[in-house]
Amino acid sequence: MDLLFDHIEQHYPLSSAAREALAENFEEQVLAKGKFLITEGRVCNHLYFLQQGALRGYITVDGKEQTNWFGFEEHFITSFHSFITRQPSVENIQLLEGSILWSISKAQLTRLFDKHHEIERLVRIIYEKYYIRLEERYVNAQLRTATERYEHLIRESPHIIERVPLGHISSYLGISPETLSRIRSRF
Repeated sequence: MDLLFDHIEQHYPLSSAAREALAENFEEQVLAKGKFLITEGRVCNHLYFLQQGALRGYITVDGKEQTNWFGFEEHFITSFHSFITRQPSVENIQLLEGSILWSISKAQLTRLFDKHHEIERLVRIIYEKYYIRLEERYVNAQLRTATERYEHLIRESPHIIERVPLGHISSYLGISPETLSRIRSRF
């Protein structure tokens, strides 16, 4: 849990009362590779902090999985649209490695917002950081060629190449595995 609070302090300093309230409400989860945090069609009821491990968010389009994002250590993870709107998720979140996560329910978080406004500010900052990553992903996908997307990936997130199967990477980049192979052969 220390890593969780070290990470939180980088975003927004909390009073000892707010920190204690969060500590009482976060629960540790140790999950195996291949498990799902959420599946399409279900409402996402938890916000997670990934202490150790890797996972991916994906949707299924015409029977094919399309990876939209990856999560690694020190990321807050949820199906944000579902978590916020209480609508069924359109995405799946699957662990790529055995992972240690800290979870808090939407109901618990909402109660904490009423008691500790600084927690509400913290979560707003988490949402903002998620939105920025989402916009960067969108711009990357729309304005760069496949080669430029791969170059950006190895420059900004080389750990993805080391920890994620190439099939998920090609899906994430929006290219076929064969195209990814050709691009990688040039590097």
